[in-house]
Amino acid sequence: MAGKVKPGKISAVVAELGAEIVGGSLPPGSVLPAEHELEARFGASRGVVREAMKTLEAKGLVQVRPRHGTHIRPRHEWHWLDRDLIAWLSANGIDRDVLLAFQETRSVIEPAAAAFAAERANAIESQAITDAYRAMARHANDPASAIAADRLFHLAVLRATHNPVLQSMSGAVESILTAMFDVTVGVFEGNLASHAAVADAIRQGDPGRARRAMEDLLGYTKTFLSAKA
Repeated sequence: MAGKVKPGKISAVVAELGAEIVGGSLPPGSVLPAEHELEARFGASRGVVREAMKTLEAKGLVQVRPRHGTHIRPRHEWHWLDRDLIAWLSANGIDRDVLLAFQETRSVIEPAAAAFAAERANAIESQAITDAYRAMARHANDPASAIAADRLFHLAVLRATHNPVLQSMSGAVESILTAMFDVTVGVFEGNLASHAAVADAIRQGDPGRARRAMEDLLGYTKTFLSAKA
């Protein structure tokens, strides 16, 4: 009877190959080594390798072609909001063009989310957003604490939309924020006023003002990233 395929071993294979793909050492269009070579490299069973390929395929990174090998897919076909993919990008030193692409994506999602939150947030959700802002302000000179509060702020806004699709993006948004904070921590204090404006507009139930305030908040960060590019 065949042994069980161990999830931990699968994850290790996925993590190493995924990092190599997003890091460019396995470029789009290239072909992964044959199955038996991967088994030898990782000291893994055929079942582990095949499950790892399924996971990478689900992330849009590879395409398994029977009798033609496993090909690295073009970058535009990757699932860019996948949390693992974002983490691998960050570990390899995420470049400014990718950061700006993430920031553009945030500019599509978060202003609308702020407007929905202003329309729909209950008292507890509105207070959570305000509390996160106050924690940011209180810890302005403590980067680790300030960043943690900033993350809570944006996730609280998504939760307050009461939209399950937007709420499901929390993991991806959190990963994007984590990837960006190392670069944008220098603009944190200068952007506090915009966070305050978002929190106040949501508390006052003003969707138009909440949208504009979030646009200002994200615009501030984009200006910083563009200047650094």
